Amino acid sequence: MDIRVFIRLHELIVTKQTGAPKKLAQKLEISERSVHYYIAFMKNEMKAPVVYDNKLETYLYERECEICFINK
Repeated sequence: MDIRVFIRLHELIVTKQTGAPKKLAQKLEISERSVHYYIAFMKNEMKAPVVYDNKLETYLYERECEICFINK
């Protein structure tokens, strides 16, 4: 897994601009299967409240969420 993908994915989720998984895969330049792995990792390991909104056709956080990618 690539930290750069996580950072870009987080930015797209925050701005509600991911699109459907196929579109998101294109934006991140990874496979659609990898998109599902990254999302699952964020949910299960990072405890990020990521959900997919069918109406908006985008992933979003169901509540405010901050993810720190650097060690302070």
